[in-house]
Amino acid sequence: MDEVLRSMTFEFFGCGKHKIAPQTLFTTEGAVLLDVRSVTERESVDLRLQHHAAVLQIPIDEIPDRISEIPRDRLVGIFCSAGVRASLVYAYLRAKGYTDVRIVLGGYEAITEVLKPGPLWKHVQRKPAC
Repeated sequence: MDEVLRSMTFEFFGCGKHKIAPQTLFTTEGAVLLDVRSVTERESVDLRLQHHAAVLQIPIDEIPDRISEIPRDRLVGIFCSAGVRASLVYAYLRAKGYTDVRIVLGGYEAITEVLKPGPLWKHVQRKPAC
């Protein structure tokens, strides 16, 4: 964890190397959305994102036991409703050697914006036809 904290310089935060917008995550080939919300939260708002990214649902309290499920070779955007849990998991994964992880910005509002008909249509149209 010492090295992770040492890497978090003014330049690191100034350049936003720790965060990602949902739209950017969803247009990155092979990206994964790591949803660290509780099961109860997911039962109310389930993010499947079939047209956007693979979704991995691991509540924050299960991350240490299920870390092997989180890919090291793909961009991982970490999501929770307000960003607090995503920030904790971000620091944890960085301390465990993950390098291509980001905190998804904006909570539900930002995710919902990308899922509105106009942005969704544009996203789906970029995918190659069968």
